[in-house]
Amino acid sequence: MRIAFFDSGIGGISVLHEAMKQLPHEDFLYFADTLHVPYGTKSKDEVLTFVKQAVETISKEEVSALVIACNTATSIAISELRRIYDMPIIGMEPAVKPALAMNRSSGKRVLVLATPLTLKESKYRELVSRIDDMGMVDSLPMPELVQFCEQLNVDSQQIIDYFHAQFAPFDLSLYGTVVLGCTHYPFFRSVLKKILPDSIHIVDGSAGTLNRLTQLLSDRDQLLGKGHSDLKWMCSDGNPAYLEKMRKALQLFEVVGV
Repeated sequence: MRIAFFDSGIGGISVLHEAMKQLPHEDFLYFADTLHVPYGTKSKDEVLTFVKQAVETISKEEVSALVIACNTATSIAISELRRIYDMPIIGMEPAVKPALAMNRSSGKRVLVLATPLTLKESKYRELVSRIDDMGMVDSLPMPELVQFCEQLNVDSQQIIDYFHAQFAPFDLSLYGTVVLGCTHYPFFRSVLKKILPDSIHIVDGSAGTLNRLTQLLSDRDQLLGKGHSDLKWMCSDGNPAYLEKMRKALQLFEVVGV
Protein backbone atom coordinates (compact mmCIF):
# COMPACT_ATOMS: atom_id res chain seq x y z
CA MET A 1 0.00 0.00 0.00
CA ARG A 2 1.19 3.48 -0.87
CA ILE A 3 0.38 6.92 0.49
CA ALA A 4 -0.87 8.94 -2.49
CA PHE A 5 -0.25 12.63 -3.11
CA PHE A 6 -2.19 14.59 -5.71
CA ASP A 7 -1.75 18.03 -7.25
CA SER A 8 -2.45 19.75 -10.54
CA GLY A 9 1.29 19.73 -11.26
CA ILE A 10 4.60 19.61 -9.41
CA GLY A 11 3.62 21.84 -6.48
CA GLY A 12 2.56 18.98 -4.23
CA ILE A 13 6.09 17.62 -4.42
CA SER A 14 6.87 20.16 -1.69
CA VAL A 15 4.50 18.23 0.60
CA LEU A 16 5.65 14.83 -0.65
CA HIS A 17 9.26 15.76 0.14
CA GLU A 18 8.39 16.46 3.76
CA ALA A 19 6.37 13.24 4.01
CA MET A 20 9.30 11.20 2.74
CA LYS A 21 11.49 12.76 5.43
CA GLN A 22 8.97 12.16 8.23
CA LEU A 23 7.83 8.69 7.12
CA PRO A 24 10.91 7.09 5.57
CA HIS A 25 9.55 3.56 6.00
CA GLU A 26 6.42 4.11 3.91
CA ASP A 27 5.99 3.94 0.13
CA PHE A 28 4.43 6.70 -1.94
CA LEU A 29 2.56 7.56 -5.13
CA TYR A 30 2.50 11.01 -6.70
CA PHE A 31 -0.12 11.98 -9.32
CA ALA A 32 -0.07 15.24 -11.28
CA ASP A 33 -3.06 16.34 -13.34
CA THR A 34 -0.92 17.52 -16.24
CA LEU A 35 -3.89 17.68 -18.60
CA HIS A 36 -5.39 20.55 -16.61
CA VAL A 37 -2.60 22.39 -14.74
CA PRO A 38 -2.92 25.10 -13.41
CA TYR A 39 -6.10 24.94 -11.32
CA GLY A 40 -5.90 28.33 -9.62
CA THR A 41 -7.09 30.36 -12.62
CA LYS A 42 -9.93 28.01 -13.68
CA SER A 43 -13.57 27.94 -12.63
CA LYS A 44 -14.77 26.10 -9.54
CA ASP A 45 -16.89 23.65 -11.59
CA GLU A 46 -13.98 22.84 -13.88
CA VAL A 47 -11.63 22.13 -11.00
CA LEU A 48 -14.18 19.92 -9.24
CA THR A 49 -14.59 17.84 -12.40
CA PHE A 50 -10.83 17.55 -12.93
CA VAL A 51 -10.14 16.54 -9.33
CA LYS A 52 -12.84 13.86 -9.31
CA GLN A 53 -11.47 12.40 -12.54
CA ALA A 54 -7.94 12.32 -11.17
CA VAL A 55 -8.90 10.76 -7.84
CA GLU A 56 -10.93 8.09 -9.65
CA THR A 57 -7.69 7.09 -11.41
CA ILE A 58 -5.71 7.17 -8.16
CA SER A 59 -8.33 5.04 -6.38
CA LYS A 60 -7.57 2.18 -8.76
CA GLU A 61 -4.07 1.95 -7.25
CA GLU A 62 -3.33 0.29 -3.92
CA VAL A 63 -3.30 3.35 -1.64
CA SER A 64 -3.87 3.61 2.10
CA ALA A 65 -4.59 7.36 2.12
CA LEU A 66 -4.73 10.33 -0.21
CA VAL A 67 -3.24 13.76 0.42
CA ILE A 68 -4.79 16.48 -1.72
CA ALA A 69 -1.52 18.43 -1.90
CA CYS A 70 -3.19 21.44 -3.48
CA ASN A 71 -4.92 24.26 -1.60
CA THR A 72 -7.22 25.08 -4.50
CA ALA A 73 -8.36 21.48 -4.99
CA THR A 74 -8.86 21.07 -1.24
CA SER A 75 -11.06 24.13 -0.93
CA ILE A 76 -13.28 23.05 -3.82
CA ALA A 77 -13.41 19.25 -3.78
CA ILE A 78 -12.47 17.66 -0.48
CA SER A 79 -15.99 17.44 0.96
CA GLU A 80 -17.23 15.73 -2.19
CA LEU A 81 -14.26 13.34 -2.25
CA ARG A 82 -14.83 12.31 1.36
CA ARG A 83 -18.45 11.58 0.51
CA ILE A 84 -17.40 9.25 -2.33
CA TYR A 85 -14.38 7.41 -0.87
CA ASP A 86 -13.79 5.54 2.38
CA MET A 87 -10.02 5.99 2.52
CA PRO A 88 -8.55 8.83 4.60
CA ILE A 89 -8.38 11.99 2.49
CA ILE A 90 -6.30 14.81 3.92
CA GLY A 91 -6.32 18.31 2.46
CA MET A 92 -4.33 21.51 2.65
CA GLU A 93 -5.24 24.93 3.96
CA PRO A 94 -3.14 28.09 4.22
CA ALA A 95 -1.29 28.14 7.55
CA VAL A 96 -3.06 31.26 8.77
CA LYS A 97 -3.67 30.00 12.31
CA PRO A 98 -0.01 29.19 13.15
CA ALA A 99 1.07 32.41 11.41
CA LEU A 100 -1.22 34.49 13.63
CA ALA A 101 -0.02 32.62 16.70
CA MET A 102 3.59 33.47 15.81
CA ASN A 103 2.71 37.16 15.59
CA ARG A 104 0.53 37.53 18.72
CA SER A 105 3.25 39.01 20.89
CA SER A 106 4.72 41.32 18.23
CA GLY A 107 1.45 42.61 16.77
CA LYS A 108 2.85 42.16 13.27
CA ARG A 109 0.58 41.46 10.29
CA VAL A 110 0.28 38.25 8.23
CA LEU A 111 0.48 38.21 4.42
CA VAL A 112 -1.06 35.18 2.68
CA LEU A 113 0.15 34.38 -0.84
CA ALA A 114 -2.17 32.08 -2.80
CA THR A 115 -3.92 31.48 -6.12
CA PRO A 116 -6.89 33.68 -7.04
CA LEU A 117 -9.31 30.75 -6.76
CA THR A 118 -8.13 29.76 -3.27
CA LEU A 119 -8.54 33.33 -2.04
CA LYS A 120 -12.04 33.64 -3.54
CA GLU A 121 -13.35 30.39 -2.04
CA SER A 122 -15.62 30.51 1.01
CA LYS A 123 -13.41 27.94 2.77
CA TYR A 124 -10.54 30.44 2.91
CA ARG A 125 -12.72 33.44 3.80
CA GLU A 126 -14.39 31.48 6.61
CA LEU A 127 -11.00 30.35 7.93
CA VAL A 128 -9.75 33.93 8.14
CA SER A 129 -12.95 35.36 9.60
CA ARG A 130 -13.00 32.62 12.26
CA ILE A 131 -9.47 33.17 13.58
CA ASP A 132 -8.44 36.69 12.55
CA ASP A 133 -10.33 38.60 15.22
CA MET A 134 -7.89 41.52 15.08
CA GLY A 135 -7.96 42.01 11.29
CA MET A 136 -4.27 41.21 10.91
CA VAL A 137 -4.39 39.08 7.73
CA ASP A 138 -3.86 40.43 4.22
CA SER A 139 -4.08 38.33 1.05
CA LEU A 140 -2.15 38.60 -2.20
CA PRO A 141 -2.99 36.50 -5.28
CA MET A 142 0.05 35.34 -7.25
CA PRO A 143 -1.26 33.26 -10.18
CA GLU A 144 1.95 33.52 -12.22
CA LEU A 145 3.99 31.62 -9.64
CA VAL A 146 2.43 28.28 -10.57
CA GLN A 147 3.53 28.63 -14.19
CA PHE A 148 7.02 29.74 -13.16
CA CYS A 149 7.27 26.69 -10.92
CA GLU A 150 6.01 24.36 -13.65
CA GLN A 151 8.88 25.66 -15.79
CA LEU A 152 11.28 24.93 -12.88
CA ASN A 153 12.06 28.65 -12.93
CA VAL A 154 12.28 29.27 -9.19
CA ASP A 155 15.38 31.36 -8.48
CA SER A 156 16.14 33.66 -11.41
CA GLN A 157 16.31 37.44 -11.80
CA GLN A 158 12.88 37.23 -13.45
CA ILE A 159 11.46 35.73 -10.24
CA ILE A 160 13.18 38.33 -8.05
CA ASP A 161 11.78 41.14 -10.19
CA TYR A 162 8.31 39.58 -10.07
CA PHE A 163 8.29 39.42 -6.27
CA HIS A 164 9.58 42.98 -5.93
CA ALA A 165 6.75 44.19 -8.17
CA GLN A 166 4.10 42.23 -6.25
CA PHE A 167 5.35 43.38 -2.84
CA ALA A 168 5.76 47.04 -3.90
CA PRO A 169 2.33 48.17 -2.54
CA PHE A 170 3.09 46.66 0.90
CA ASP A 171 5.11 48.08 3.77
CA LEU A 172 6.88 44.82 4.64
CA SER A 173 8.10 46.23 7.96
CA LEU A 174 4.53 45.79 9.21
CA TYR A 175 4.57 42.02 8.61
CA GLY A 176 5.88 39.22 10.77
CA THR A 177 4.88 36.20 8.69
CA VAL A 178 4.33 35.34 5.05
CA VAL A 179 2.11 32.31 4.43
CA LEU A 180 2.73 30.22 1.31
CA GLY A 181 -0.88 29.26 0.51
CA CYS A 182 -0.20 27.15 -2.59
CA THR A 183 1.95 24.03 -2.63
CA HIS A 184 3.89 25.36 -5.62
CA TYR A 185 5.04 28.36 -3.60
CA PRO A 186 7.54 26.62 -1.24
CA PHE A 187 9.72 26.14 -4.32
CA PHE A 188 10.36 29.90 -4.03
CA ARG A 189 11.40 29.81 -0.38
CA SER A 190 15.08 30.46 -1.14
CA VAL A 191 14.41 33.53 -3.25
CA LEU A 192 11.89 34.84 -0.71
CA LYS A 193 14.51 34.57 2.00
CA LYS A 194 16.75 36.77 -0.14
CA ILE A 195 14.25 39.57 -0.67
CA LEU A 196 12.09 39.62 2.47
CA PRO A 197 13.32 41.26 5.69
CA ASP A 198 15.12 38.79 7.96
CA SER A 199 12.48 39.36 10.64
CA ILE A 200 9.71 37.81 8.50
CA HIS A 201 8.94 34.14 9.03
CA ILE A 202 7.90 32.03 6.02
CA VAL A 203 5.41 29.23 6.72
CA ASP A 204 3.27 26.79 4.74
CA GLY A 205 0.61 24.19 5.53
CA SER A 206 2.69 21.03 5.09
CA ALA A 207 3.35 20.39 8.78
CA GLY A 208 -0.31 20.41 9.80
CA THR A 209 -1.30 18.24 6.85
CA LEU A 210 1.37 15.63 7.55
CA ASN A 211 0.59 15.56 11.27
CA ARG A 212 -3.02 14.81 10.37
CA LEU A 213 -1.96 12.14 7.85
CA THR A 214 0.25 10.39 10.40
CA GLN A 215 -2.48 10.51 13.05
CA LEU A 216 -5.15 9.04 10.75
CA LEU A 217 -2.95 6.22 9.48
CA SER A 218 -1.77 5.42 13.00
CA ASP A 219 -5.35 5.31 14.29
CA ARG A 220 -6.26 2.89 11.50
CA ASP A 221 -3.09 0.83 12.07
CA GLN A 222 -2.07 1.51 8.47
CA LEU A 223 1.44 2.83 8.97
CA LEU A 224 3.29 -0.11 7.45
CA GLY A 225 6.74 0.84 8.68
CA LYS A 226 8.41 -1.57 6.26
CA GLY A 227 8.64 0.45 3.07
CA HIS A 228 11.72 2.19 1.72
CA SER A 229 10.33 5.50 0.43
CA ASP A 230 9.68 3.80 -2.89
CA LEU A 231 7.98 6.33 -5.12
CA LYS A 232 5.67 5.77 -8.09
CA TRP A 233 5.11 8.75 -10.42
CA MET A 234 1.89 9.21 -12.42
CA CYS A 235 0.41 12.03 -14.51
CA SER A 236 -2.90 12.36 -16.30
CA ASP A 237 -1.44 12.72 -19.78
CA GLY A 238 1.15 9.97 -19.31
CA ASN A 239 3.88 12.19 -20.75
CA PRO A 240 7.33 10.62 -20.05
CA ALA A 241 8.92 14.08 -20.23
CA TYR A 242 6.69 15.32 -17.42
CA LEU A 243 7.44 12.24 -15.33
CA GLU A 244 11.11 13.13 -15.67
CA LYS A 245 10.33 16.76 -14.77
CA MET A 246 8.72 15.57 -11.53
CA ARG A 247 11.86 13.64 -10.62
CA LYS A 248 13.94 16.75 -11.31
CA ALA A 249 11.50 18.87 -9.27
CA LEU A 250 11.96 16.62 -6.23
CA GLN A 251 15.72 17.00 -6.50
CA LEU A 252 15.37 20.77 -6.99
CA PHE A 253 13.17 21.14 -3.94
CA GLU A 254 15.88 19.63 -1.78
CA VAL A 255 17.96 22.71 -2.69
CA VAL A 256 15.43 25.58 -2.89
CA GLY A 257 12.75 24.47 -0.43
CA VAL A 258 14.73 24.68 2.79
